[in-house]
Amino acid sequence: MRSELFAQDHFERPSQERWTRQSDRMLRVGLGPDVVATKGAMVAYQGGMAFRHEGSGSVGKLMKKMLTSEDAPMMRVSGEGEVFFARQARHVFTVLLEGEAITVGSASLLAFDDTLSWDIRRVGGAGLMAGGLFNLELSGHGVLALCSDGPPMILDCSVRPTYVDPQAAVAWSANLVPGIRNDLSMGSLLRGGSGEAFQLAFSGPGFVVVQPSEGVPAVRQG
Repeated sequence: MRSELFAQDHFERPSQERWTRQSDRMLRVGLGPDVVATKGAMVAYQGGMAFRHEGSGSVGKLMKKMLTSEDAPMMRVSGEGEVFFARQARHVFTVLLEGEAITVGSASLLAFDDTLSWDIRRVGGAGLMAGGLFNLELSGHGVLALCSDGPPMILDCSVRPTYVDPQAAVAWSANLVPGIRNDLSMGSLLRGGSGEAFQLAFSGPGFVVVQPSEGVPAVRQG
């Protein structure tokens, strides 16, 4: 059988590393220690795997999920072998935390080492008109994998105040506390607005990762 499908670039890339990008859009993780992943991120696996719902881990986080409707259902992956993660052919990249913390949008999170801690954070000033804006903060020692709808760009927020569409913000330094910039006037509200009324406002030493897209609209089940 002959086909360009069987070109070497399309085969799994063997690696001794636990976290390996197979391509710009797919991630391979070697199992041993458990991995926590967002549900729907697994596209394939080899070996013996078990997938279990990952609870909030504490009453406090459970209450936050209920009150904020933060939509980041997670699963714990255990076993021996390799598991592959991707989401809608988005670009994938990994981040190694060495005692630091990072805030990520749940729609951009793929998976992370279970050695990392996570919690739900609220964006100050984000009321109903801004859609509620809650994100996840991960901290500790370990690797996490994120995805971006297109090649990401990093903006240095210490240079000048930085404003980002909430749907385009992939992640940012956990030391940054974003606010909400509201450009919506009552007149523009009555006329339908521009569609760019609310932005996340960043200022201070740190970075924000921006994707060249406002994301894929979520499809609600049921």
